[in-house]
Amino acid sequence: MGILNITPDSFSDGGKYFDDKLNLKKVVEDAVRMEKDGADFIDVGGESTRPGSETIFIDEELERVIPVISELKKKLNIPISIDSYKSEVAEESLKAGACIVNDISGFRFDEKLPEVTARYNASCILMHIKGTPKDMQKDPVYEDVVKEVYDYLQESISIAKKNGIKQIITDPGIGFGKTLENNLDIIRNLGEFRKLGFPVLLGVSRKSFIDKIQKTAIDERLEATIAANTIGIMNGANIIRVHDVKENQKAAITADKIFNK
Repeated sequence: MGILNITPDSFSDGGKYFDDKLNLKKVVEDAVRMEKDGADFIDVGGESTRPGSETIFIDEELERVIPVISELKKKLNIPISIDSYKSEVAEESLKAGACIVNDISGFRFDEKLPEVTARYNASCILMHIKGTPKDMQKDPVYEDVVKEVYDYLQESISIAKKNGIKQIITDPGIGFGKTLENNLDIIRNLGEFRKLGFPVLLGVSRKSFIDKIQKTAIDERLEATIAANTIGIMNGANIIRVHDVKENQKAAITADKIFNK
C-alpha cells in the first residue's frame, strides 16, 4: 500500500504537494510511479493524524482529497483507499472513485461511517487507536497490549459485519497510542491478529518508534522500515503500508518467498 498524504503537516511528507496551492500534477506523477514500483493500492489522506495533530474542517479535507482521487481514478489501474474517519469525506471520496475506507478509529469516531462504507459496497481497513491523534501519545497504558488491541479490533469487525461490510482488513495501529515496547510487542505478535480471520495491515513506515530504537532522522528510516516490515511479514502481516514502495516491495517479495515458500 503506497502512502499519498495530501497534507501540509504530516510527520514525514507534509507539504510535499503544496506551494501556494495543491500541485496535482506532482501528486499524480508520484501515484503513477508507486503503481509502476509495485503498489497494489494507494492510500490517499487529507488530514494529518500524527501525534498531537488537530482535526481539520470537513470542507478543507474534501478540498485536498477529492480532486486527487478524481484524477487518480483516471490514471491508475489499482484500487484507491481514502484515509479518513469522517463519513462525509468517505462518501464523497467513494463517489469520486475510491473503493476502500481506511479508518484510524476502527469505526469508533463517526457512527455513520460503517453505513456509508456498506452503502457503496466498499472495503474497510479497521485500525486500533487509544485516544485521539491529539492526545494518544500522552502516557498510553495497557495491561496486555496485544489482548486489548485484539479485543478492540474484534469489536470493530463486529460493527462492520452488522452493517453488511464483506471485505475487512485489520490494522493494530503502530504508533497510535503506544509506547515503544507496545509497538514491538505488537510486531512480535502479529500472528495473533490473524486469528480474527481477516488480513492484517502493518504500518511502520518512517515512524518515530524507529528513532527510539536508534536515533534516526525521518528521511533516513528506510532501512529500519524494511527491517520492521520484513519481520512483520514473517510474523503474519499480509499488507505493508509504506512511503517508499519500490524498496519495500522488493524486500516484501523476497521475505514472502523465503518464509512462505
